[in-house]
Amino acid sequence: MYRYASFVLFLAIGIAVQRSNGTEVTVKDDNDNICLYAKLMVNFSVSYEVADNKSKTVMIELPVDVSTNGSTCDNASSTLKLNFGKGHSWSVNFTTNGKMYHADTVTFSYNLSDATVFPKSALNGTQNVTAKPQFTEVGIDTCYSCRSIDTIEGESVNQTLWNVLIQAFVSNNSKSENITSCAADMPVTTAAPTTRPTTAAPVTNSSTAPPPTTTPTPTLPTPATGRYNVKPDENSTACLMADFGLRIGFKTVEMNFEPNGTTSSGSCGVNSSQLVLVSNAVTITLTFLNDTKKFHLHALNVTGKTSSGVAFSEANTNLSLWEAAVGSSYMCNKEQNYTITEALTLYTFDLRVQPFGVKKGVFSTAHECSLDDTSILIPIIVGAALAGLILIVVIAYVIGRRKTYVGYQTL
Repeated sequence: MYRYASFVLFLAIGIAVQRSNGTEVTVKDDNDNICLYAKLMVNFSVSYEVADNKSKTVMIELPVDVSTNGSTCDNASSTLKLNFGKGHSWSVNFTTNGKMYHADTVTFSYNLSDATVFPKSALNGTQNVTAKPQFTEVGIDTCYSCRSIDTIEGESVNQTLWNVLIQAFVSNNSKSENITSCAADMPVTTAAPTTRPTTAAPVTNSSTAPPPTTTPTPTLPTPATGRYNVKPDENSTACLMADFGLRIGFKTVEMNFEPNGTTSSGSCGVNSSQLVLVSNAVTITLTFLNDTKKFHLHALNVTGKTSSGVAFSEANTNLSLWEAAVGSSYMCNKEQNYTITEALTLYTFDLRVQPFGVKKGVFSTAHECSLDDTSILIPIIVGAALAGLILIVVIAYVIGRRKTYVGYQTL
């Protein structure tokens, strides 16, 4: 099932440069003028059939070397086609009425005959997945921007897309500075409640009514610790590991995330890795980034329903949490809480994660959070003891001096 991000898409004819913040592409027309600009990050997760009616899931990261054969630009429509690997491609069709433009369809094609990407596939040939993205209409001289993670759902392919900046119809041979942001990036504002004057009811009884009683909110138990991992295929060891107990706070409601019955999936890449947890009530997507020296939790997307049936969807794609050196793990056994958005708070218990450099399916040496690091207490205790000793010496000195100057007594 597709459960990740994708919205509009990207790419282009021309230059494709892989950076730590995504792939940047320009498309040029027959007159060698730029007609399309795009910059984004994208991953694919594809499930395919192998022998004995079993399935495997592979993760594909957008490569540096791409070609854009088949991409076109004109005054009424644009087709962006990105070709990579052995017969894989991703294309987006845009149309315009002269004032506004939008994306009509997104098509991902993958070649199951590519044994390097799809080992032991029971099928051969190219598979196509087409979807209609929810693309906000954008002005003709405007870039579309969406940093948040969005989702296109399908049967066997997950497309993860974030940090998107695209202008499908470029004029004057240069990218516009005007920006239209997606709804997920827009700040949430709450309207103040409207109050109306009320008239007090006449008192008909001199007795005083008892004050209303309030039912205290029950304290939740510590959430159970879930143990999750991502494997490239069934016969491989984990490439991403995560152990933690989670509690989710949405506005005034808190609920524990139940690991029993939760399914985990995701992807492992060079620059980014992703863990997707799906329970009966909540879906959580965690995206980690690797800057070659350190990793951190970069994005968190939580969707679900509260116990009262209230649906919610909250995301933050600009986080810098759980940072540790690449090749090590991050650990924090103490309870931590993080304000993800104005409405969403995440609580973690017995946390340990390693999204990169997992070897032999076990955690590497842990970088402990400050709450767990008891070594910091040693200098504090020693310093306090020294300060106390100095204070005692000073007090003794002052008392001794006062006795010394009592004076001579008359014989």
